[in-house]
Amino acid sequence: MTRHLTVSGTRVAYRTAGDGPGLVLVHGTGPGSTTWDDTTGHFTGRNTVILPDLGGSDLAEDDGGPLTIENLTRQLAAVIEDSGKAPVDLVGFSLGAVVVLSLAATRPELVRRLIPISGWADGEDAYLRTALDVWLSLAQTPDAFARFAMLTGFSRRHLNSLTPDELEQLGTYFQPNPNRLRQIDLDRRVDIRHLLPRVEAPTLVVGATRDALVPVENARAIHAAIPGSTYVELDTGHVSGSERPADFIKLIHDFTP
Repeated sequence: MTRHLTVSGTRVAYRTAGDGPGLVLVHGTGPGSTTWDDTTGHFTGRNTVILPDLGGSDLAEDDGGPLTIENLTRQLAAVIEDSGKAPVDLVGFSLGAVVVLSLAATRPELVRRLIPISGWADGEDAYLRTALDVWLSLAQTPDAFARFAMLTGFSRRHLNSLTPDELEQLGTYFQPNPNRLRQIDLDRRVDIRHLLPRVEAPTLVVGATRDALVPVENARAIHAAIPGSTYVELDTGHVSGSERPADFIKLIHDFTP
């Protein structure tokens, strides 16, 4: 089932599947909730899985202006409230990790458990800031833009495990468009350091040891800033759900019984 809401001038879509306690999977920089399609079926037997398409995703509609964490947080809160499943278990990947952390800090009544994956709290990491700047600079060269996304999204080990056809397909997938550029611009402006000590929900912070986009030290810093949080690392690149899907799914299953 798909529903639509208008929040802060953005028409947001969200899908639901399955039945049971609410489990919200929040996308990162990219087309939107479709990035969870290979994962969703592993949870629908015990959860109502909620898949929002927030501002900057392909299905969201707005005025095309700059994105903000505050607006994405309000959109996510509205989706959870509209679903009738609060409080929910909340999983966010990459930029989605930033959004779920913001929500947990500002709307704690909506969150039962929290799993931010491959996230970051600010732009002080010169490596991350430079990587995002380079990515944006490639916008006029779509092939280079997509291949940079491939190189920074996946570990060398994973890329070497793919066939030539799979590599070619992956190397053309992530194309620049106005929404992708708006998302990357927001990635560069993230700063939620002041919110992290306010997170009260049981939290499992997940880092990726081979992450070539968001170095794993960023996840470690999030863990250090959230009182009582738990921390685990996956031996993968940034897109850990694609590289180690079984381990990725088990982490979520085990933390959200």
